[in-house]
Amino acid sequence: MKRIVFLIFCSSFITFSQTDSRIYDIIDAVSAKRIEKDMTTLAQFGTRHTLSDTLSATRGIGAARRWIKKEFESISKNCGDCLEVFFQKNLVKEGENNRIVKDVWIVNVVAIQKGTKYPNNFIIMSGDIDSRISDPNNFTDDAPGANDNASGMAGTIEAARVLSRYSFENSIIYLGLSGEEQGLFGGKGFAAYAKEKGWNIVGVFNNDMIGNTKGVDGVESNRDFRIFSEPVPPTETEKERLARRFYGGEVDGISRQLARYVYSTTKKYMPEMNPMMVYRLDRFGRGGHHRPFNDLGFAGIRIMEAHENYNQQHQDIRFENGIEYGDKLKFVNFEYAKKLTAVNAINLASLAWAPPAPETVSIGGIVEPSAKLKWNAVAGAVGYKIYWRDTTSPTWDHSRLVGNVTEFTLEGIVIDNYFFGVASVDEAGHESVVSFPNSIMR
Repeated sequence: MKRIVFLIFCSSFITFSQTDSRIYDIIDAVSAKRIEKDMTTLAQFGTRHTLSDTLSATRGIGAARRWIKKEFESISKNCGDCLEVFFQKNLVKEGENNRIVKDVWIVNVVAIQKGTKYPNNFIIMSGDIDSRISDPNNFTDDAPGANDNASGMAGTIEAARVLSRYSFENSIIYLGLSGEEQGLFGGKGFAAYAKEKGWNIVGVFNNDMIGNTKGVDGVESNRDFRIFSEPVPPTETEKERLARRFYGGEVDGISRQLARYVYSTTKKYMPEMNPMMVYRLDRFGRGGHHRPFNDLGFAGIRIMEAHENYNQQHQDIRFENGIEYGDKLKFVNFEYAKKLTAVNAINLASLAWAPPAPETVSIGGIVEPSAKLKWNAVAGAVGYKIYWRDTTSPTWDHSRLVGNVTEFTLEGIVIDNYFFGVASVDEAGHESVVSFPNSIMR
């Protein structure tokens, strides 16, 4: 009798856990017109260089960040004050590096949508406020920064407009970061702020350039995008490093699992898109604002266009040898920016509706024809999903819903040939990020 009840539960669970129609509503609600309008406003501030004018009402980074804050406040007003909006700042002294030529306040704009059940769990979407041209220390000449990175900032504002219409169990932060071009100072300041507050950062989606579809090499696509993620956290212990050597997990850190989550959710709800997981912290020799969060042990990834045009990045506005240089609005594909904004929004929503991931997952099955997994119970979860994949596969390719249990044996699955993980699932089918095993069953 007990077994029959269990099977009925599983059958019912599988039936109602496939998709959430609200996710499609979120995709449809994202507006390319609003994104274009916001990017135009940001570009018209002339320059948003970190060291630029902070007093003018129409030019410089000061005017830009005040406008962003005003937009978040307007969104909050429309949702019954559902957002907590404020500036977070840190003073960086002259000489901190060769791009800080005077003392400057690095001011971030923060909008927090508090979760109803897990308010101390945060999912962050960020865009960069600042811009630059060829000389990183030129803070007076025009640097419209349309794609880099008014696109990511406008996408973050638009995600706030759409998602503020919903209520979530986990908290979401919509974040405008400053100082990226001068040394990732905004991310450093806010990551330290989150650490001091004792926040549990579930994941950071750093959006840096989400509006270009035609690469400098001539390749053009409005479907491809890249997800950059580091393999394992730099904060791992020596014990954890040694365990990886014997049991695997070289590409299974928390940021890589976050990347796989975005890949899977996008494939499920936006199958027309082609997410490309790149096994690298960032582009070769370059950096982005997810890195300061990674440095402190938080999961964070970079979401961006697949085909970059370097003639329109960090360039003085000019014509030279028949080529037009400069990061202008005319080069941005707003429909594409809409798609990548939707990618962010559906993943923010999916994670914010999901229960927390299991904190401890144990694995066993040495010299046996089966794999055994055991994990901690998660409040809010009505079931769990075991994932496994070939050790050479970049994605979780196999899965099994196992109901409301905290251990399970996969019969006939030889542990030596696969990697495994466990996600918690709520009654609507929302899944947490997959937790990779962090202990061995004895």
